Amino acid sequence: MLSSRGKKNADSFKIPWRFAVSPTYNKQTNPDGLICFGMAEHGPVRTDIAEYINNKVKFTTNSVCYGSWATEHPLPAAAAAHLNRYFNPLTPVEPEMVVKVNGCSAAGNMLAYALAEPGDGVLVGRPVYGRFELDYGVQGGVEIVYADTDPYEAFSLACIEKYEKALQDAQARDVKIRALVLVNPHNPVGRCYPTETLIEILKFCNKHQIHLISDEIYALCVFDSGNPYAPLFTSVLSLATPDLIDLNLVHVLYGFSKDFASGGLHIGFIVSRNVELRRSCSAMLRFHSISSAAETIGAAILQDEEFVSKYTEKSRQDLAFSYGITTSILNEEGINYVKGGNAGFFVYIDLSPYLPKDDSLSGQEREFALAQKLLDNGLFLHPGEEHCKDLGWFRLVYSHDEDFLREGLRRLIKTVKSL
Repeated sequence: MLSSRGKKNADSFKIPWRFAVSPTYNKQTNPDGLICFGMAEHGPVRTDIAEYINNKVKFTTNSVCYGSWATEHPLPAAAAAHLNRYFNPLTPVEPEMVVKVNGCSAAGNMLAYALAEPGDGVLVGRPVYGRFELDYGVQGGVEIVYADTDPYEAFSLACIEKYEKALQDAQARDVKIRALVLVNPHNPVGRCYPTETLIEILKFCNKHQIHLISDEIYALCVFDSGNPYAPLFTSVLSLATPDLIDLNLVHVLYGFSKDFASGGLHIGFIVSRNVELRRSCSAMLRFHSISSAAETIGAAILQDEEFVSKYTEKSRQDLAFSYGITTSILNEEGINYVKGGNAGFFVYIDLSPYLPKDDSLSGQEREFALAQKLLDNGLFLHPGEEHCKDLGWFRLVYSHDEDFLREGLRRLIKTVKSL
């Protein structure tokens, strides 16, 4: 027999299309294998990271010992220096402000536990990274409350009105909003928030005395898309002042999985000036600590400024190349997507014209049916994952080798043309 919460978690595996599938495509050995455009990984630069680890990282006996949860290890200092170099904070990030955790999903889980009670809510705009429901809900029991923004107004000042309404509606249901979660650069839209919007969001959080959790895990995945009007990345660390918000309400999440294509290392950071929050999270590190071997790798990479600079430039060039291929083909084939992207690994595409016209199906069933058609043609796209207010939008991850990317796009075009 399971507890009620144990059964609820077990039942989550029964939700259709809950998890992405692994690709099996190989041009030489399995050309008919499955292509997955649903998992946000940057495959082409993983080799650079693997080679660096094999050639540059020196493991010692400390790398296989129990790790320390304190900040004396080189990793918090290396992370603080990295953030000071690339995030332009108004005041320097100090090592003691950095809580090292085993990934940003773990960080969300910890913040849910530390900041909210079961049944409380955290506010997000639509569309948004779909796994927040797991990160904040599975153990913390925190509800994700969606503001009904569309993929464009989420970045405009109009989002504040939508956040206000969502907060009021939640309060009317006796759901207490504890935080607003922001993803900047954005997942799945692939854009950065304008400075003026970030400032208003800071003011909104201060007005309602709710925490701002800014997930900035794609911070260095910003590239030149050829659009001179696309905003560049601005960290809330560079904007938050006591005049705008109580600094104890501002928390930034960062990690290795995107900027360093190293999701398997499970290295993440909670950056906060809130001493009590850091203590609370540190008390949970028994369950969320980074392995000592991963700490050795993470510290070595961040301390090597020359490598980080060269690697980041190569990563950005690769993303710009893949983005160009993807958007050119989408434009040529007349498939709509959110314009103005210059960050992350994805474009947000509108496949609503290709949804089944069967009125007997629910909106979700129509999205599932289209996803199944794509899967039958060897391509996985995740239906409904980003909780868009409108039907038919899918996140397409393009951060792949060119052959893999072009073959996946060919299968996409083939499928929609057959409908």
